[in-house]
Amino acid sequence: MRRGRRLAVDVGDARIGVASCDPDGLLATPVETVPGRDRAAAQRRLAELVAEYEPLEVVMGLPRSLRGGEGPAAGKVRAFARETAQRVAPVPVRLVDERMSTVTAAQEMRMSGVSARKGRGRIDQAAAVVILQSALETERVSGRPPGQCVEVVV
Repeated sequence: MRRGRRLAVDVGDARIGVASCDPDGLLATPVETVPGRDRAAAQRRLAELVAEYEPLEVVMGLPRSLRGGEGPAAGKVRAFARETAQRVAPVPVRLVDERMSTVTAAQEMRMSGVSARKGRGRIDQAAAVVILQSALETERVSGRPPGQCVEVVV
């Protein structure tokens, strides 16, 4: 397992959840929810977070269908990931499968007593935590970085 902090991003139309982990990659924790409607402002904030946290990489959730296919939401995330990769280079951006991350995060929040209405702003952070924990576990088991690296076009 590579040593270094990672940032995880759960991209949504309205909000973008961000999570981070410790340098040993043991525990993912919520960082913040970035407003997502103004994509330029969201990209600026993510670049600020990358500068602040100095991560080894940014892990971005790629929404796939249960069968593994990609729809319009995945296309939006791929475009957002390419733009993020350009902004934060040389820090790599990796796309990882995020199937069921929001559902899992919502269930966990509900079980801990947070209502859906009150937790709406935090659900995106919790989904980013789920994405990051999954990516960390994948790397621990396989010995390889998770997902696919987003190419930076120069």
